[in-house]
Amino acid sequence: QVQLVESGGGLVQPGGSLRLSCAASGTLDPYAIGWFRQAPGKERAGISCGSDSNSFTWYADSVKGRFTISRDNAKNTVYLQMNSLKPEDTAVYYCATRTSNSGSYYVTQVAEYDYWGQGTQVTVSS
Repeated sequence: QVQLVESGGGLVQPGGSLRLSCAASGTLDPYAIGWFRQAPGKERAGISCGSDSNSFTWYADSVKGRFTISRDNAKNTVYLQMNSLKPEDTAVYYCATRTSNSGSYYVTQVAEYDYWGQGTQVTVSS
């Protein structure tokens, strides 16, 4: 059982930056990780995912070039650096990990992940 706790969300003006953190109760070293978001009335969707060592990473087109996924395995923590934020980035952001299979490559589908955090709200507004 892995518990994930997100933090770092909040209200930011367009063009601003936030860094989300996702702290795990145990090691994330061998596992794939992912950041997802869900806006009101929309389905949860992947925005950035990484393999076990972040050797392979994926970004949704909507965030490519603006968001960066990283991990500190020594701290059992995953990060999402978000720059140049736009109002359309407003959503609840979730981190997730997948322990049931090899983490040698990233996965982008919600259904592939085993454990989820509770989410953190990000609001981009002037």
